[in-house]
Amino acid sequence: MRRVSSLLVLAALLPLAACAALRGGSHVPAASLYARLGGYEALAAVTDDILAREVADPVVAPFFKGLEVRDVQRIRQHLLDQLCAASGGPCFYPGKDMKAAHAEMEITDAAWNAFTGHTAASLDKFRVGDRERNEFVAVVNGLKGDIVCKP
Repeated sequence: MRRVSSLLVLAALLPLAACAALRGGSHVPAASLYARLGGYEALAAVTDDILAREVADPVVAPFFKGLEVRDVQRIRQHLLDQLCAASGGPCFYPGKDMKAAHAEMEITDAAWNAFTGHTAASLDKFRVGDRERNEFVAVVNGLKGDIVCKP
């Protein structure tokens, strides 16, 4: 899936490069992380995989305890919207800021490390390239200070 989407992005950018060359320019706008990851469908697949790992993890699962299916679906959509927007996609994240959303959850470094470990495993599963992986991880890690309340 990732390789096909990379080829589609490349195919879309080639005509732009040709036009720029004909005009005497050589600058082709860089594709966003969102596009390089494969767009909405690819981010949705990664998000679903991360959440499946989360709810099965004894360190993270307690944060989902007592939630109804619709609550988990809302969390999924918020996570997807946030990742989409943060990676340069067309989405809008309508939720609370991370500090407010996680203020009373008492998320520890251990829970954060479990979450980021699941994120890494999901990126591995979908064979995300090093450049995109590093950028994605930087986006996620940029949220740690607002999410982790207890070291």
